[in-house]
Parts: sequence; structure tokens; C-alpha cells
Amino acid sequence: MHHSPLIATIVAGLVLAFLLGALAHRLRVSPLIGYLLAGVAVGPFTPGFVADQSLANELAEIGVILLMFGVGLHFSLKDLLSVKAIAVPGALVQIAVATLMGMGLAALLDWGLMAGFVFGLALSVASTVVLLRALQERRLMDTQEGRIAVGWLIVEDLAMVLALVLIPAIAGVVGLGGEAGSTDADAGTGIGGVVLLAMGKAVAFVAFMLIVGRRVIPALLHWVAQTGSRELFSLSVLAIALGVAFGAAMLFGVSFALGAFFAGMMLNESPLSQRAAEESLPLRDAFAVLFFVSVGMLFNPGILFSAPLELLATLAIILFGKSVAAFLIVRAFGHPNRTALTISASLAQIGEFSFILIGLGVTLNLLPQKGQDLVLAGAILSILLNPLLFKLFVPNRPEALPTPADAPSKPVVSDLHPTSLHNHSILVGYGRVGSMVGAGLKRAGEPFLVIEDRKLPAAAARADGAEIISGNAADPKVLRAANLAAARRLFVAIPQSFEAGQVVSQAVAANPDLRIVARAHSDAEVAHLQKCGAGTIIMGEREIARGMLDIAFERRHA
Repeated sequence: MHHSPLIATIVAGLVLAFLLGALAHRLRVSPLIGYLLAGVAVGPFTPGFVADQSLANELAEIGVILLMFGVGLHFSLKDLLSVKAIAVPGALVQIAVATLMGMGLAALLDWGLMAGFVFGLALSVASTVVLLRALQERRLMDTQEGRIAVGWLIVEDLAMVLALVLIPAIAGVVGLGGEAGSTDADAGTGIGGVVLLAMGKAVAFVAFMLIVGRRVIPALLHWVAQTGSRELFSLSVLAIALGVAFGAAMLFGVSFALGAFFAGMMLNESPLSQRAAEESLPLRDAFAVLFFVSVGMLFNPGILFSAPLELLATLAIILFGKSVAAFLIVRAFGHPNRTALTISASLAQIGEFSFILIGLGVTLNLLPQKGQDLVLAGAILSILLNPLLFKLFVPNRPEALPTPADAPSKPVVSDLHPTSLHNHSILVGYGRVGSMVGAGLKRAGEPFLVIEDRKLPAAAARADGAEIISGNAADPKVLRAANLAAARRLFVAIPQSFEAGQVVSQAVAANPDLRIVARAHSDAEVAHLQKCGAGTIIMGEREIARGMLDIAFERRHA
């Protein structure tokens, strides 16, 4: 039988990640721990099946691309510019502080100046995937803290792109890199020229995306949508994300992640951005899981016993050193403790850029293999501990949404403060269907509140006079805040049948007399929602057919 390393790596990674992730969820810990342990299980340092590490890394890179593309879809240029005053100086100072601490530890280990520089840089940069997952899980992406954290992350990525260009050049100049260090510096360009060239390429890429991409990408997606082909639309979303990321790396020398982020941000100019985000979500989740599996594969448990003190010092820099620095920086800019704690917890881990930097340092003979082992172990342990830091220091509540100038004065209810409404209707989702249901309830004079976790639909509901609960309706705390026990009706207008089923099941348990009306797209979804307890289920295709027949027969009898 033909053996395919690619298929074996994907199957082993996803199946084990599912099993261990489900076990972690059952034990009430983050599924990320299960994904990382799945990587350790299929890695080269544990007995049994060993997955292909190089393939796993490339699959994980696709996950980073798609994740950053999704972030860009919800992160406008205005959001990015709004936090530049703190994100740019804050990220640069924090990188400098963490690098100096890493250099101090390297000096104690007698590694040399360049070794310490690379080691410190690797400890200074946070993981894109981990940071974004943490913000998304806590519904912080659309808050001020979330925008600062993402802006901070973008600045770190830009700094690391520059570092990846400079390190081989410096190694070549000081004679540490051998042939691997031969770059433009050897051709007489010099380190200053290399810096200017790298910065020039990054600026050129950003300018190209703002001038050309901002017009071409939304227009392309709009043209594809007009074809009416859903699969072509889905394909176009992936082609834009992966194509721009690859082109950015090949033509401008920036990272895949940064290219994908700007592709998403330019696509955010299109009214189809929400649909594009929904189409890419399943692949984003699957490849993000493969990223954590690939990280687990790199972990050598032997470092826990061979260098425990060095590992503790490395972990202290990651978890406390740069986090304290970030906290002090954010407070120095006048932001409250909550914002400072959120940024600190977000940055208390390392990830993909750290692996690239430390791998480059070993390849160029700048630092010993032990340095790579310490960074990888520090990454694994910091990713494992990061959710705990969030739980300890960051309250899990959504930030109030901005109020439009012409909106009625309706409070945004957090998940910690239940609504005071009674005999009301609860509307889950305020998209195309939900907004029409809301308009009907408003015309009927019925009190209702809307549960919505997206920024623009929530703002639209607020403008229409609805009381808002910002959050995921499948979260039990959010549903409790909606006062299900005293409600009369529940309208589930979201298209995601899995989340809709969770909402319906919890609603039935909380209030068996509640009248529940839900939407579905297929017979299978109808059966699923009926099983969960929905009393009335509307399937769009059936209602369209009935309407067409009613019109036809009315005209026949006219």
C-alpha cells in the first residue's frame, strides 16, 4: 500500500488533536493543551509514529496565513492607525527590554554577544496564533485592548522581518555565518544598506496594498460574487489570502502572515467581507490546530531534566520579564490597568517567529543547539500557561460597543449584568434575517433584546433601538444575562446550526414554556434543531417554494 507522508501527517495530527483536545475540554482546561500534547505524541522525541516535521511546519504556516487573513477582515486601516501612538513605541521598547534580558541570560551561559542577541530576540516576539486565539475566545478583538494588542503584534512582525534580513548580514560581516551568512553585505552594500533595503521593501508593500490592493481585491471579490457560484466565491477568498501572502513574501520580502493580514484588511473595504470570513473559517480552524501540533512536535522533554534552571530563567523572561515591561509601558501611556493587564497577558508567550529566528541562529552557527531547545521548551510551556494568566489577570467580559451618534441611549449589557426585561423576545443574531425580525418586533411594539458578537451588526441593532448583549449566544453566561426564564419568545437567526443547537438546548432547559423559532438551511439542520427542542423551524428554500406557489395560484384564480 502506498504511504503518503502528507496524508499521514494530516490524519495523525488532526485525529490525535481531536481526541486530546476533547479530553482537555472534558477536564475543563484549554483544548490548546490537547493540541500541543498531540504534537508531542507524534514528534521525534516520543516512541511510536513520527510525523513529517517539515510538512507539519508548512501546514502550520498555512494556518498562520489564514488566521491573519481573518484578523485583517475584521481590522480596518482606521483601527490600525488609531493605536499607532502606543503600538509602535510600545512594541519596540518591549522588544528591546526582552532582548536585553535574553542577552543577559546568554552571557551567564557564556554564549557570546551575537548568540545572546538572537536568543533575546526569539524571546521577545509573541505568537500570532496564540495571541489571536486568546483575544477571540474572550471576545476582545473589537475592544480597545484587542486593537492595541493586534497593532502591537503587527509592529513585532515588521521588526522580526527586518531582523531576519539583518542577522545573516551581521553574521557575514563578523565572520560567524560562513557561507550561510553571505548576503548583500558581502557585495559591498553594508549593514546600513541592508536595513534601508528591508525597510524600503516593507514600505513598498504597504503602499502597494493601500494604492492597488485596496481597489483590486474588493472589486475582484464583488465580481466573483456576481457569478452566483458559492464554490468559486470560497475559492476566491482562499486564493486572495494565500496568493497575496505568497506574493508579499516573494516580491517584497515581508512575512506570509503580514501579507495575509493586509490582504484581509483591504478586503474589509468590501461589504462582502463578513461572508468571506465565514467561508474561510473552517480551514482557518483546521490549519490553526495543525500549527499547535507542529509546535508540540518540536518539543524535546529531555530539556526539562538536562537544564532545569536555564529553562526556568527562560520561562521567567517570557512570562514575567516582557509582560512586566509591557504593563509599565501601557500604563506610562495613560491607559488603565485593565488594558495594561490584557496586553501583558497577550504577550506572555512566544511562537512561530521565535522558531524561525532561533533556527536561523543555529544554522548560522551563532548559538548552540541548547539555545534552540530552551526556546522551544519555553514556547511550549508559555503557550500552556498563557490561558491561566488570562484567567488570573484579565476579566472575561466584553467591552461596550461604540455608540453611533444618532443611536438611542440603550446600554450594552455585559455577560456579568443580566437584563431587567420581562415578557420580552430574545433575538440571536442581527444579520440579514435577524434585522428583519427585529424590524417586525419593533413595529409590533414588542420589547426585545439582541445577542450579537459582531461589531457592525451590534451597532446596527443598537441604532434600531434594541438592547444589546455583546457575546456568543452559545455561552451559558450570555444566555443567563438575557433572562431566558422571564422571556416569551426566542428567535435564533444565526446560520450556524451547531451554535444554534447549543442555544436552543440551553433555552429549553432554562424555560420549557419558551416559544422558540429557528432558521435552517437543510433537512438535516431541521432535524438537528428539532432534536434540540426548537418548536418552529423555518427553512428558507421551503418558504420560497411556498411563496412562489401561493403567488402562482392566487394569479390563476384572479
